[in-house]
Amino acid sequence: MRKAIFIILLLPFAGYSQPLEIKNTQGGLFSLGVRTTVSAFDGGNSGSEGMGVGGQFLIQLSDRINTSWYLDYITGTENALTSRKDYHIGWSVMYYLTKKSNSLFRPFLVAGHCFDKTVLTDNTNLSNNISRGSSAVQMGGGFHLNLSERMDLTFATQYMMHLGTNVHSDIVNNAVIFEKHKGAGVEGHVLFQIGINYKIADLW
Repeated sequence: MRKAIFIILLLPFAGYSQPLEIKNTQGGLFSLGVRTTVSAFDGGNSGSEGMGVGGQFLIQLSDRINTSWYLDYITGTENALTSRKDYHIGWSVMYYLTKKSNSLFRPFLVAGHCFDKTVLTDNTNLSNNISRGSSAVQMGGGFHLNLSERMDLTFATQYMMHLGTNVHSDIVNNAVIFEKHKGAGVEGHVLFQIGINYKIADLW
């Protein structure tokens, strides 16, 4: 179902994109894409996991360096009685391990930064909730699977660390209790991402 949504969202790009000649140098290529993300936390909340969707655009700076600017919306669970929503907006830099751009398989390293908002909600009492804003850094690796000169499937795994105030929930006597720890804190989770990108223009 998610793959069908990806393809539908990319159809307008194919219809309105300008003629594009893949040149010897890749600098200046502009792509639009959509992606899905699976999130698994390691902050002691063994049941905390989520899945979401997002969009991104890519601006390639050189043969080896590409940039991604993205927005993600992830929903999941904190525990049996608590739901979690995460909003990420940020950027990443990808460094390709191979210079050849037209190969079927092209691996890369990736690192970046984002701003995020987290909302925890008591599923038995929706007015009982807590939120926090913070920033995060992430790093990892992945690869493009080039389906054509214009389109690729992208697979990536990253570890993201949230920097700042931490929020979490506990269940006490079948009631949800929220806590916010002020000051510097670190909360991490692993992101598994699959996306589709489509090259629509050559900016320079």
